[in-house]
Amino acid sequence: MKQALKLTALLFFLLTISCKETPKDEKMVQTEQENISEYHIPKNWIQNRVSKAEITLNATAAGKVVWNGMEAHGGLSKWYQNGYLKFRFDYQPLDGSTRRNTYQTIDTWSNKAKHTAYTDSTATFGWDGKEAWVNAKDSTAFKYDTKFWALTPLYLAAYPFILDGKGVQLQLLEEKEYKGKLQEVVKVTFDANVGDAPDDYYVLYFDKETHIISAIRYIVSYPEYFPDGGHSPEKIMEVVGHKETKGIVLPTGLKTHWLNEEDEMGEYITKIEISDVDFITELPEVFFSKPTNN
Repeated sequence: MKQALKLTALLFFLLTISCKETPKDEKMVQTEQENISEYHIPKNWIQNRVSKAEITLNATAAGKVVWNGMEAHGGLSKWYQNGYLKFRFDYQPLDGSTRRNTYQTIDTWSNKAKHTAYTDSTATFGWDGKEAWVNAKDSTAFKYDTKFWALTPLYLAAYPFILDGKGVQLQLLEEKEYKGKLQEVVKVTFDANVGDAPDDYYVLYFDKETHIISAIRYIVSYPEYFPDGGHSPEKIMEVVGHKETKGIVLPTGLKTHWLNEEDEMGEYITKIEISDVDFITELPEVFFSKPTNN
């Protein structure tokens, strides 16, 4: 009898421990799930944004060229539905000046960004939608303006998808032959309140047959680089390859040249490699936020 009572007491004790532990385990799982943010832009939001872009762009000749380019590159709807964009952007000036080589993740919906140094996974910087931040033990980890570079790779690699927002002005220029193929040419400018360098402009070459971007001409007018106004001489980037990832076509590399007096490629000055492209749908909910230790 005593033995039976002991067994009963033991079973009761084990059941009590089990009941106490189970909620704790469930709470841990719940907490882990709460710390992961799933890409959850409502489909009707995407549909509305894409529909507005289609109507707006197709209302002008320049906009039609851009819309056709978006369709050829995979479509604006897929661009937003795919989730967060990841890629490695390796910017290599041929004069030996500062290299920019990071893995980055971009929220294409809201243009938030986070970069991780290729050589040091603990060194990061980003843009949380309102503020630029840097988190690196070594103050020399990023020897360049990280605020400017937080979104610059997106603007160099993700045309024409970034042209669906407000404050973008498009102008159709004369068609131009480039590497033996006829190009539809669109100049892109920005309203005064758009970005940190609204005086920048881009000139996009779209292959007239395929509607895929062949080259990009541009200037840099970032005030931190040009405090007295003005801008850099015009450059031209040739697209050296394309790759499709989850239905979206992006360049695999860019070769930057000075634009010469004949509006053709002059001296080759920068090599850019774009690799490890992917789209993901889950990230920690504070992924783009300024680290708390800053």
